[in-house]
Amino acid sequence: MGITLWGKSGERYNFDGPYITTNMLQDRSGVYVILCSNRIVIDVGEASMVKTRIESHDRKECWEKHCYGFISYAAYYIEYGKKPSRVEVEQDIREFYNPPCGKR
Repeated sequence: MGITLWGKSGERYNFDGPYITTNMLQDRSGVYVILCSNRIVIDVGEASMVKTRIESHDRKECWEKHCYGFISYAAYYIEYGKKPSRVEVEQDIREFYNPPCGKR
């Protein structure tokens, strides 16, 4: 299972997911996206432990407010120290999709 998302740079990122629960996510370093009905990006972030971050996220209310379907999750895992970094990938995707939740 996988979903391809774009960055403003034109780069394509192949994510694992989307999943309707966090069960299939791993606690690895990477970038995550929160999707509405598997296709609308409502948030993007980065974390050293993706699964744990999503499960304890402080923006869950924002996700629910901006999704009228079902919420799903996808992850793009990046080894620590690899280029592009998690922060660079997150910013690239955020600039392309301009999701309603999170920093802009």
